[in-house]
Amino acid sequence: MLSGVLNSQVAIQANRKIMRAFVAYRHLAEIPIAATYLELKKEIEAVRSEVNDILADQNDINESTRAQLDAISTALAELQAKPAEDKTRRPIGFIQPKDEDEE
Repeated sequence: MLSGVLNSQVAIQANRKIMRAFVAYRHLAEIPIAATYLELKKEIEAVRSEVNDILADQNDINESTRAQLDAISTALAELQAKPAEDKTRRPIGFIQPKDEDEE
């Protein structure tokens, strides 16, 4: 643009240097961003994979814990549903129970 207004060798050389500087800047700006983008993409995928593994392990633990809690509640329900022991057994000890017929 400078060389279009000023028709001199200095203006043409200045214009070329400006254009080269912009091209160099664009190359510098594009290359690290692309490399950084690819590195970040790889790191994000690695983190995503780790998080999925952790969540899967946690889910396995939760399923195991749920199964154990279900087994405990089933055992407690069976103990509660068990009929009361027969009270007609003779108690152990020196004191003999009084028979209801003798009174």
